[in-house]
Amino acid sequence: MDILLGILAVIVILGISFLLSNDKKNINYRGIGIMLVLQLLTTWFMFNTEIGRIIIEAISAGFNKLIEFGSAGVNFVLGGIAVDEGGSVFFFNVLLLIIFFATILSVLTYLKILPFIIKYIGFGLSYITGLPKVESFNAVNSIFFGQSEALLAIQSQFRRLNDNRLYIVSASAMGSVSASIVGAYIGMLPAKYILVALPLNMFSALIVASLIAPVKVDKEEDVVDIKDVSNANSFFEAMGNGALDGGRIALIVATMLIAFIASLELANWVFAAIFNGFTLQEALGYVIAPLAFLMGIPASEIVEAGAIMGTKIVTNEFVAMLEFQTMLDSVSEKTVGIVTVFLTSFANFSSIGIIAGTVQGIDPAKGGKVSGFGMKLLIGATLGSALSATIAGLFL
Repeated sequence: MDILLGILAVIVILGISFLLSNDKKNINYRGIGIMLVLQLLTTWFMFNTEIGRIIIEAISAGFNKLIEFGSAGVNFVLGGIAVDEGGSVFFFNVLLLIIFFATILSVLTYLKILPFIIKYIGFGLSYITGLPKVESFNAVNSIFFGQSEALLAIQSQFRRLNDNRLYIVSASAMGSVSASIVGAYIGMLPAKYILVALPLNMFSALIVASLIAPVKVDKEEDVVDIKDVSNANSFFEAMGNGALDGGRIALIVATMLIAFIASLELANWVFAAIFNGFTLQEALGYVIAPLAFLMGIPASEIVEAGAIMGTKIVTNEFVAMLEFQTMLDSVSEKTVGIVTVFLTSFANFSSIGIIAGTVQGIDPAKGGKVSGFGMKLLIGATLGSALSATIAGLFL
């Protein structure tokens, strides 16, 4: 029964994407089919094979070791700050680790290791799916770098991007997460689901975006001039740049969390006052509950899970993860997996402004176009997150 519901959820998600399409005649069905198969194979391999389990455990162990190293740096600087017995300071224990992960990412970019990996995986994805090279490269790049950084890496290609191609690269940026903050996510939710979400969301963003905004590119236009996202002139400059970028990200996330969590509390208070104790999050839970049911979440947990997913859309993934973290022991493992995969993306309202602002800085005219299809971008990215979570749920 769960499998049938999951298949129905996939059909519903793809059907909505098709209805939103602005060029149904040129949809690349072959590429979409190939990416769906790759999603299924990736999830099956990671969840249902011994080798996949070993790989997930090895990567998780690697991230946990990096978290230990990062914690050593944080403790050296802040170890003297007293914390109540049994207490935990989220900013110290989670957000400041972003600095170390951003440093590693910057160094790997300077050493040309990441650009090499991204380039050839992107070209391979383009070859087997028939998607243009720029879109394929950007989708892979978005797994490792944040929304702004991923788009800046292809800024020299913006002159080649029509509205549909602009939609696809923006959707990939919104449907992904930055590798620099994956460690922070792992500090809150199970690592295996977060790690599986990374490739699933890459494919889902391309699948949904390819339905909504199909592209057809002439061979002479299908080129990519990869710009190195690192401006460092030395190894130590790369370390310094990464550390500063990580510190900026940590402060931005902390600032946004203060604003969003406080605003959510205010909204819940207002809703409760008007609707006799009924909060905004409960309302979101009921709205999203039908989709949550189709995705495979047990019926007794769909409202609570829907509330968490709705919170992520109207605030951001950190706020939702912090809320969901307190529920991990009270919901089923299947719900934990599905919701965690759904939360592991930048698909929320604030991302519209981040992406539009980045594109505005690259090309003012195209920045206005991104703002114009901002809501469609959010809907598409949210559908992509739901598709990834549904695929994961089929194997849980």
